[in-house]
Amino acid sequence: MEASFGPTFSAVAAGAKAEGSSSYKQHRRTPSSSSTLTYSPRDDDDGMPPIGTPRRSDSAISVRSLHSESNMSLRSTFSLHEEEEDTEPQVFAEQPSVKLCCQLCCNVFKDPVITTCGHTFCRRCALTSDKCPVDTAKLTVVVNNIAVAEQIGELFIHCKYGCRATASGAAGAGASAATVAGKPGAYEVDPLGCPFTIKLSTRKEHEVSCDYRPVRCPNNPSCPPLLTMNLEAHLKECEHIKCPHSKYGCTFIGNQDTYETHLEVCKFEGLKEFLQQTDDRFHEMQLTLAQKDQDIAFLRSMLGKLSEKLDQLEKNLELKFDVLDENQSKLSEDLMEFRRDASMLNDELSHINARLNMGILGSYDPQQIFKCKGTFVGHQGPVWCLCVYSTGDLLFSGSSDKTIKVWDTCTTYKCQKTLEGHDGIVLALCIQGNRLYSGSADCTIIVWDIQTLQKVNTIRAHDNPVCTLVSSHNMLFSGSLKAIKVWDIVGTELKLKKELTGLNHWVRALVASQNHLYSGSYQTIKIWDIRSLECVHVLQTSGGSVYSIAVTNHHIVCGTYENLIHVWDIESKEQVRTLTGHVGTVYALAVISTPDQTKVFSASYDRSLRVWSMDNMICTQTLLRHQGSVTALAVSRGRLFSGAVDSTVKVL
Repeated sequence: MEASFGPTFSAVAAGAKAEGSSSYKQHRRTPSSSSTLTYSPRDDDDGMPPIGTPRRSDSAISVRSLHSESNMSLRSTFSLHEEEEDTEPQVFAEQPSVKLCCQLCCNVFKDPVITTCGHTFCRRCALTSDKCPVDTAKLTVVVNNIAVAEQIGELFIHCKYGCRATASGAAGAGASAATVAGKPGAYEVDPLGCPFTIKLSTRKEHEVSCDYRPVRCPNNPSCPPLLTMNLEAHLKECEHIKCPHSKYGCTFIGNQDTYETHLEVCKFEGLKEFLQQTDDRFHEMQLTLAQKDQDIAFLRSMLGKLSEKLDQLEKNLELKFDVLDENQSKLSEDLMEFRRDASMLNDELSHINARLNMGILGSYDPQQIFKCKGTFVGHQGPVWCLCVYSTGDLLFSGSSDKTIKVWDTCTTYKCQKTLEGHDGIVLALCIQGNRLYSGSADCTIIVWDIQTLQKVNTIRAHDNPVCTLVSSHNMLFSGSLKAIKVWDIVGTELKLKKELTGLNHWVRALVASQNHLYSGSYQTIKIWDIRSLECVHVLQTSGGSVYSIAVTNHHIVCGTYENLIHVWDIESKEQVRTLTGHVGTVYALAVISTPDQTKVFSASYDRSLRVWSMDNMICTQTLLRHQGSVTALAVSRGRLFSGAVDSTVKVL
């Protein structure tokens, strides 16, 4: 026997369709037919007899088991699955091929399916069995085997009204191989039943109209069972004919003769039109009631959907309320911040008014009010340093986005180029001749050619981030943690000349003025002689680390971590004033000097810029133009540039 059932059926099915008839045919049994036949299954090479011309053998075939070379049994009676209630007999007119039986249940296929192993089984068998009996593979249904199903549908069987259950123990020696005596579900041909054989696929069509189909007398269930072909004759003789108006209460029961006489005198006969109309109206009312029930069910369904939508809307509304509360909270915070700014401005105005009332009218300088003239936008992170190349009206800005942007400050006011090369935040910028030097958190200094805006050298300068850069006397000074390195500038190279030590903290501020270098660290400003590179003076401060230094013709100014600005006399080195007003760290200082006056600009963590008159040490203007801390300042041709954490550079 073939191990695989899937491909084997195609040739058999093709032969069956070629030789058989697809139309519905019935074949009458010959009177000599007996009830059972014993047989053995044919070899796979044997062809099936033409299905369209089923022959009647010496006896009808009621198959209970077939034995192939592998002793597989095949039941000719198509036994159904245990869960199915359909127990209709299937007695085949001819011996089914062994190829048409399932290897699991040993019956002719019922609802055949192909599994993952390539074999064909009954759907029920495939779903209830774990492994294939051929190759022990796990069984999983893939697709219906339509070819096998069509071939099985072409097999001829006896009408179920021409079959009877095998009597227990009555089977003779000839029947022992075909049926199991006394076993439920075994059937044989009934010589007194329907003589027709029909295709399995069309059995229902025949059996509905079969003359041998058992029926009950419609007049009285107590009448003996009848065959369909005898029903008409029985109705003529039946003694239990009821009046057609029995459902209205007529109690007449009789035969055909008395029935006709009764109709002439039946009191309901004259009312039959009225009764019929009543029945029709009642039927219409039932239909209407059923329609109303459907409408009610539909409305309930719609009500359920509306309820779900309402729940969803409530959830959405709650989410919107949450967003609204969050926005309201944010607006409240912004309002509080604006109020703090307004309070700071009011305090400043009060301070100015107090000084004016003290009679120092000439000390207030209303000549120049600084206004924001424009904004450079392009960085993707906070701006930490600025540097101006006056010869070409270029502004360089370094940012947390690890880039340096080159801005045209004269004609187009646009970014000319973005310089990339650092692997960390750009913290310091410095210009010497036609070279730009940039210091970064990646501990390197990069040398750039300003004419070509190309990188020409990279120096590993410190073991820690390079916080500040300044140049003077053809030397470059770089500040980091507790160290200042002095570099000789030789073309594009930097040669380490000396390292200045004795510093107590980060060096965040370096300024070169005339022959001196000023460095700021924790509560200390050291003054170095640039020629000898020796410390010549130390200024002690308060207010934490020094973040910024500026030197005017007459003063040394420093901004500290604790919001203060200290002022010393440049000659005597005596502290002359502490300027207050900022409410955050003073990150940067810048100086604009004219023959008439000197102004110092301070940038702070509190987002403000303040303008200080060094003639009388008062704040003449407070600017709030940035949305974040102001971190860097640069001056060029009377213009002030400010960089901030909001990633912008503004022009004043």
